[in-house]
Amino acid sequence: MTSATPVLTWDIFCNVIDNYGDIGVAWRLARQLCGEYGQHIRLWVDDLHTFGRFCPRLDPVRARQEVDGIEVLYWTHELPADALPGDVVLDAFGCALPDPFLDAMASSAEPPVWINLEYLTAEDWIECCHGMVSPHPRLGLQRHFFFPGFGAKSGGVIAERDIVRKAQAWRYDPSAQARFWLDLGLTPPSPHTLNISLFCYENPAVSELLHHWAAGREPVRCLVPEGRVLTDVTAGFAHRPLQAGDTLQAGSLSLHVLPFTDQAGYDRLLWSCDINFVRGEDSFVRAQLAGRPFVWHIYPQEDAAHWVKLDAFCNRYLHGQAPETQQAMLGINHAWNHGQSIIPAWDQFVAHRADLAEHAERWPQTLLQHGDLASKLIAFINERRC
Repeated sequence: MTSATPVLTWDIFCNVIDNYGDIGVAWRLARQLCGEYGQHIRLWVDDLHTFGRFCPRLDPVRARQEVDGIEVLYWTHELPADALPGDVVLDAFGCALPDPFLDAMASSAEPPVWINLEYLTAEDWIECCHGMVSPHPRLGLQRHFFFPGFGAKSGGVIAERDIVRKAQAWRYDPSAQARFWLDLGLTPPSPHTLNISLFCYENPAVSELLHHWAAGREPVRCLVPEGRVLTDVTAGFAHRPLQAGDTLQAGSLSLHVLPFTDQAGYDRLLWSCDINFVRGEDSFVRAQLAGRPFVWHIYPQEDAAHWVKLDAFCNRYLHGQAPETQQAMLGINHAWNHGQSIIPAWDQFVAHRADLAEHAERWPQTLLQHGDLASKLIAFINERRC
């Protein structure tokens, strides 16, 4: 926190829609606003049990509690009588605020700055819409659209001030890496082993890829956090139910199912692997900050809008890279999201791994050259409160 940063009270509302993505983003942002900027945060969440999976300090049966300096409240239809709006109200990903809370916002002597935090995209059009205002049709409140993104005119991405330094330091700390593997109950891998984390949605290409790794010459250690992908691992490869702690050995492949971890533990997993398969928004950004090659399973949308978002990111991420390197990255991401033709795409991706790894290590500086989401959000709020 700097002396120029006023301490404000924030109400952040999060509707847990699809497993961990939305609440993962909201929790990271809340912790950064509190820890780095000294802001007072109230985080309203409608599913504390899901939240508690990666925040073990949270008691999912308590309707009101403090975790890491943040007041966490169970968001139900009936809000507490003392739930008066703070200086800033942020609805994560367009969740509908409760009518009584909206009425309280409108009747405040100084209505709060109202932010709609949108989903992350690399599409160019968001830079024209970032910061736009939409008046409430009944109450006259002004709702500001805040678009996370990759360009100078966007809202940036969530990144703590020291996250890139931590990732880089980890790369050159073999003792920390060794402790990490031992804490997982695994021996530190040999230099010739390809370490891969696999965190994705259901995908028919999973089985084919696992069999390919098992039949290959290069030793592969695949780390699978508990989640939706275990269904495909079980059906197409393991042929038996899997749970955290299970290990499978097949040919060159060693597969390990990991218990769900907190966000700091997941960061260490990303830093420790050579290639990371990630999904949605939160793990997608963390993979970029880890400075390692990655494959993105984007959240599928019925109108196929996700394909435009996927290509927009790949084009921005690969700008200036050699054509064959660009094709390797595009090929694996398209094949993975289509759930087919994964083997030729994988082989091409691995063939260009050295170039992709070099680019991935440089990318965090490019990503954050115009600031991160929290710093841009603080500046945006301050301008509207002047």
